[in-house]
Amino acid sequence: MEATASAKYLRGSAQKARLVVDLIRGKDVNQALAILRFTKKRAALGIEKCMRSAIANANEAAEKANVSIDPDDLWVRTAFVDRGPTKNRRRVRPAPQGRAYREQRHFCHVTISLSNDAKPEPKVKGEKAVPSASTKPAKLAESKTRKRGGAAAAPRAKKAASKATESESAEKPAAKPTAKKASKKKS
Repeated sequence: MEATASAKYLRGSAQKARLVVDLIRGKDVNQALAILRFTKKRAALGIEKCMRSAIANANEAAEKANVSIDPDDLWVRTAFVDRGPTKNRRRVRPAPQGRAYREQRHFCHVTISLSNDAKPEPKVKGEKAVPSASTKPAKLAESKTRKRGGAAAAPRAKKAASKATESESAEKPAAKPTAKKASKKKS
């Protein structure tokens, strides 16, 4: 069973609210509420209210469906923040060199979706999903092997050329001065 709640027109920018929402995504409800309660961000209070509303929505939906649901089994399936309107206040803030900045008040919309289905197992950082050779596009395989050209590759090309000349000079012994240098001295 899935339940969703949204809180609209929360004060603060969406960017700052996303910092808090990223902390709770994929966590159990009790753990997420604890994180929100002890987070020192202003957006945490509004997001906590939205989370409690989602829990109440899950209980209400379960009662309507005549299903028993344990709130401790819920986890945050999705949580995201959208930008709200920007209220253009008729106030200005002093700025350097005689300028003035207009003050803008930012709002955001938070949406949280809870679920009591089984959680997908998190991927281990060391393990990578190995796609089969047939699923990998040909262009992608070519682009990985192809070297970059143009201005981006120029500094690397110079370094590679200088390393190649250093290795060649190290392999060949230094030649002794020949008759050409002796002829120049006589002239």
